[in-house]
This record gives sequence, structure tokens and C-alpha cells, in this order.
Amino acid sequence: MKIEILTIFPGYFRSPLSESLLGKAIAGGLVDVAVTDLRDFALDRHRKVDDEAYGGGPGMVMLAPVVAAAIEARRSDPPAWSVFLTPDGPRLTQEKIEELSLRPKLLLLCGRYEGVDERARGLSLFDEEISLGDFVLPGGEAAALAVVEAVTRLVPGVVGRAESVEAESFTRDRLDYPHYTRPREFRGLAAPEVLLSGDHAKIVRWRKAQALERTRKRRPDLLAKRPAEPGEGEE
Repeated sequence: MKIEILTIFPGYFRSPLSESLLGKAIAGGLVDVAVTDLRDFALDRHRKVDDEAYGGGPGMVMLAPVVAAAIEARRSDPPAWSVFLTPDGPRLTQEKIEELSLRPKLLLLCGRYEGVDERARGLSLFDEEISLGDFVLPGGEAAALAVVEAVTRLVPGVVGRAESVEAESFTRDRLDYPHYTRPREFRGLAAPEVLLSGDHAKIVRWRKAQALERTRKRRPDLLAKRPAEPGEGEE
């Protein structure tokens, strides 16, 4: 899988792309993540990417010619799905991440300042827009990194055990079950005996019930999306 990030702060990604599972996946050739400086597409010798807003007001606006030049230069070879990271886009979900993971190449544009000149949107440069949530960040870099982390871990081989991905929160529209490890008891709190029983079928039932209960308490909205699975709710 190929991902290219368009940003005016390429140094932002230097450490995250070299660490943990993502760094190993890139080093192992499972994914290809490139970071491109938007200033490379500026039209003047000062490499200007923004200007004051028409009509006045605080903040700067990213230049449509620069954004258009970058997207058009990068989305055709190979064909890429272009995504604009912006707070006024639809909120990111696990379902959307799964859709994006099927794209052979993603092109992620990190917004900055007050956003892009609206004419960049009018030119249909973006296949879609995505927001990390109902809050505002200084720019789209953190959102782009979140997309990269979430998408690449679905690439076969990136996560050591496939079931780790298949059974986690938001997969099948419910939260993950609680996890325990050594020591068996910590400050008076013991790990559930069922997990130490060796009875695999009983453990599976317990985990399904715990996942369902956690979802009911914390995110009941998720349960309205799908019918209960066999074994859910059983102790």
C-alpha cells in the first residue's frame, strides 16, 4: 500500500514514521509512506503557500494554485484517492478506515491556518474530506498521522496476529472486551478466574458478554447499528 502526505511541515512526521509497528512496516516494505513538502509546488521564489483572506479577518488561507498543483502532480501516477483533512469534513470512523485500507494509494492533504481557498474544493481536487473529530487542531498533520496509523495496521502482516485486529473496538460495531495480564492479583484486584480456567469456549462467551456490557454502558449508540451476535450476553 502507498500513502503520500502533502504538508508544509514534513518534519512533523519524521519520528512517527520510524517508530513502532508503522516504522517496522515501512522498513519491511509492507507499506510505502512518503511525505512531500507543499512548498515544492509554490509558484514564487519565496515558496509561498498562503496569503491573507479576501474580505479581511484573522489568519491566513492556503493558496488554491499551490494545492491544485500538488494534488494534480501526485494523484495520477499511480492513481490515488485524495483526502483533505479538515475539521468540517465527516468524522472518521473505523468503517471509513476499512474502506481507505482497500485503496492502492492514498493522498492526504494536511490543511493549515484557516483552511484552503474554497476554489480548491470547487475544482474537485479531493475525492473526500475527513475530520478527526468535533474539535480544531492547528493543522491536519495529527489527523493525517491518525489515518496512516489506523489504515496501515489493517495491511496484512503489519500486526503480528490478525485476530488482534478482528476483535478490537468498533469492529462489528461494539467496543473491545477488557484485558488482563500478570500479576494475577494487583492491589487487591484479581484477574477474572474464567480467563485462567483454560476453557476456551467459556472465555469466548465471557469476552463477548463483557464487550457487549461495556458497549451498553459507554457507547449504546453502536448497538443500534447491528443485531446481536450468537453468544453475546451470555456469561
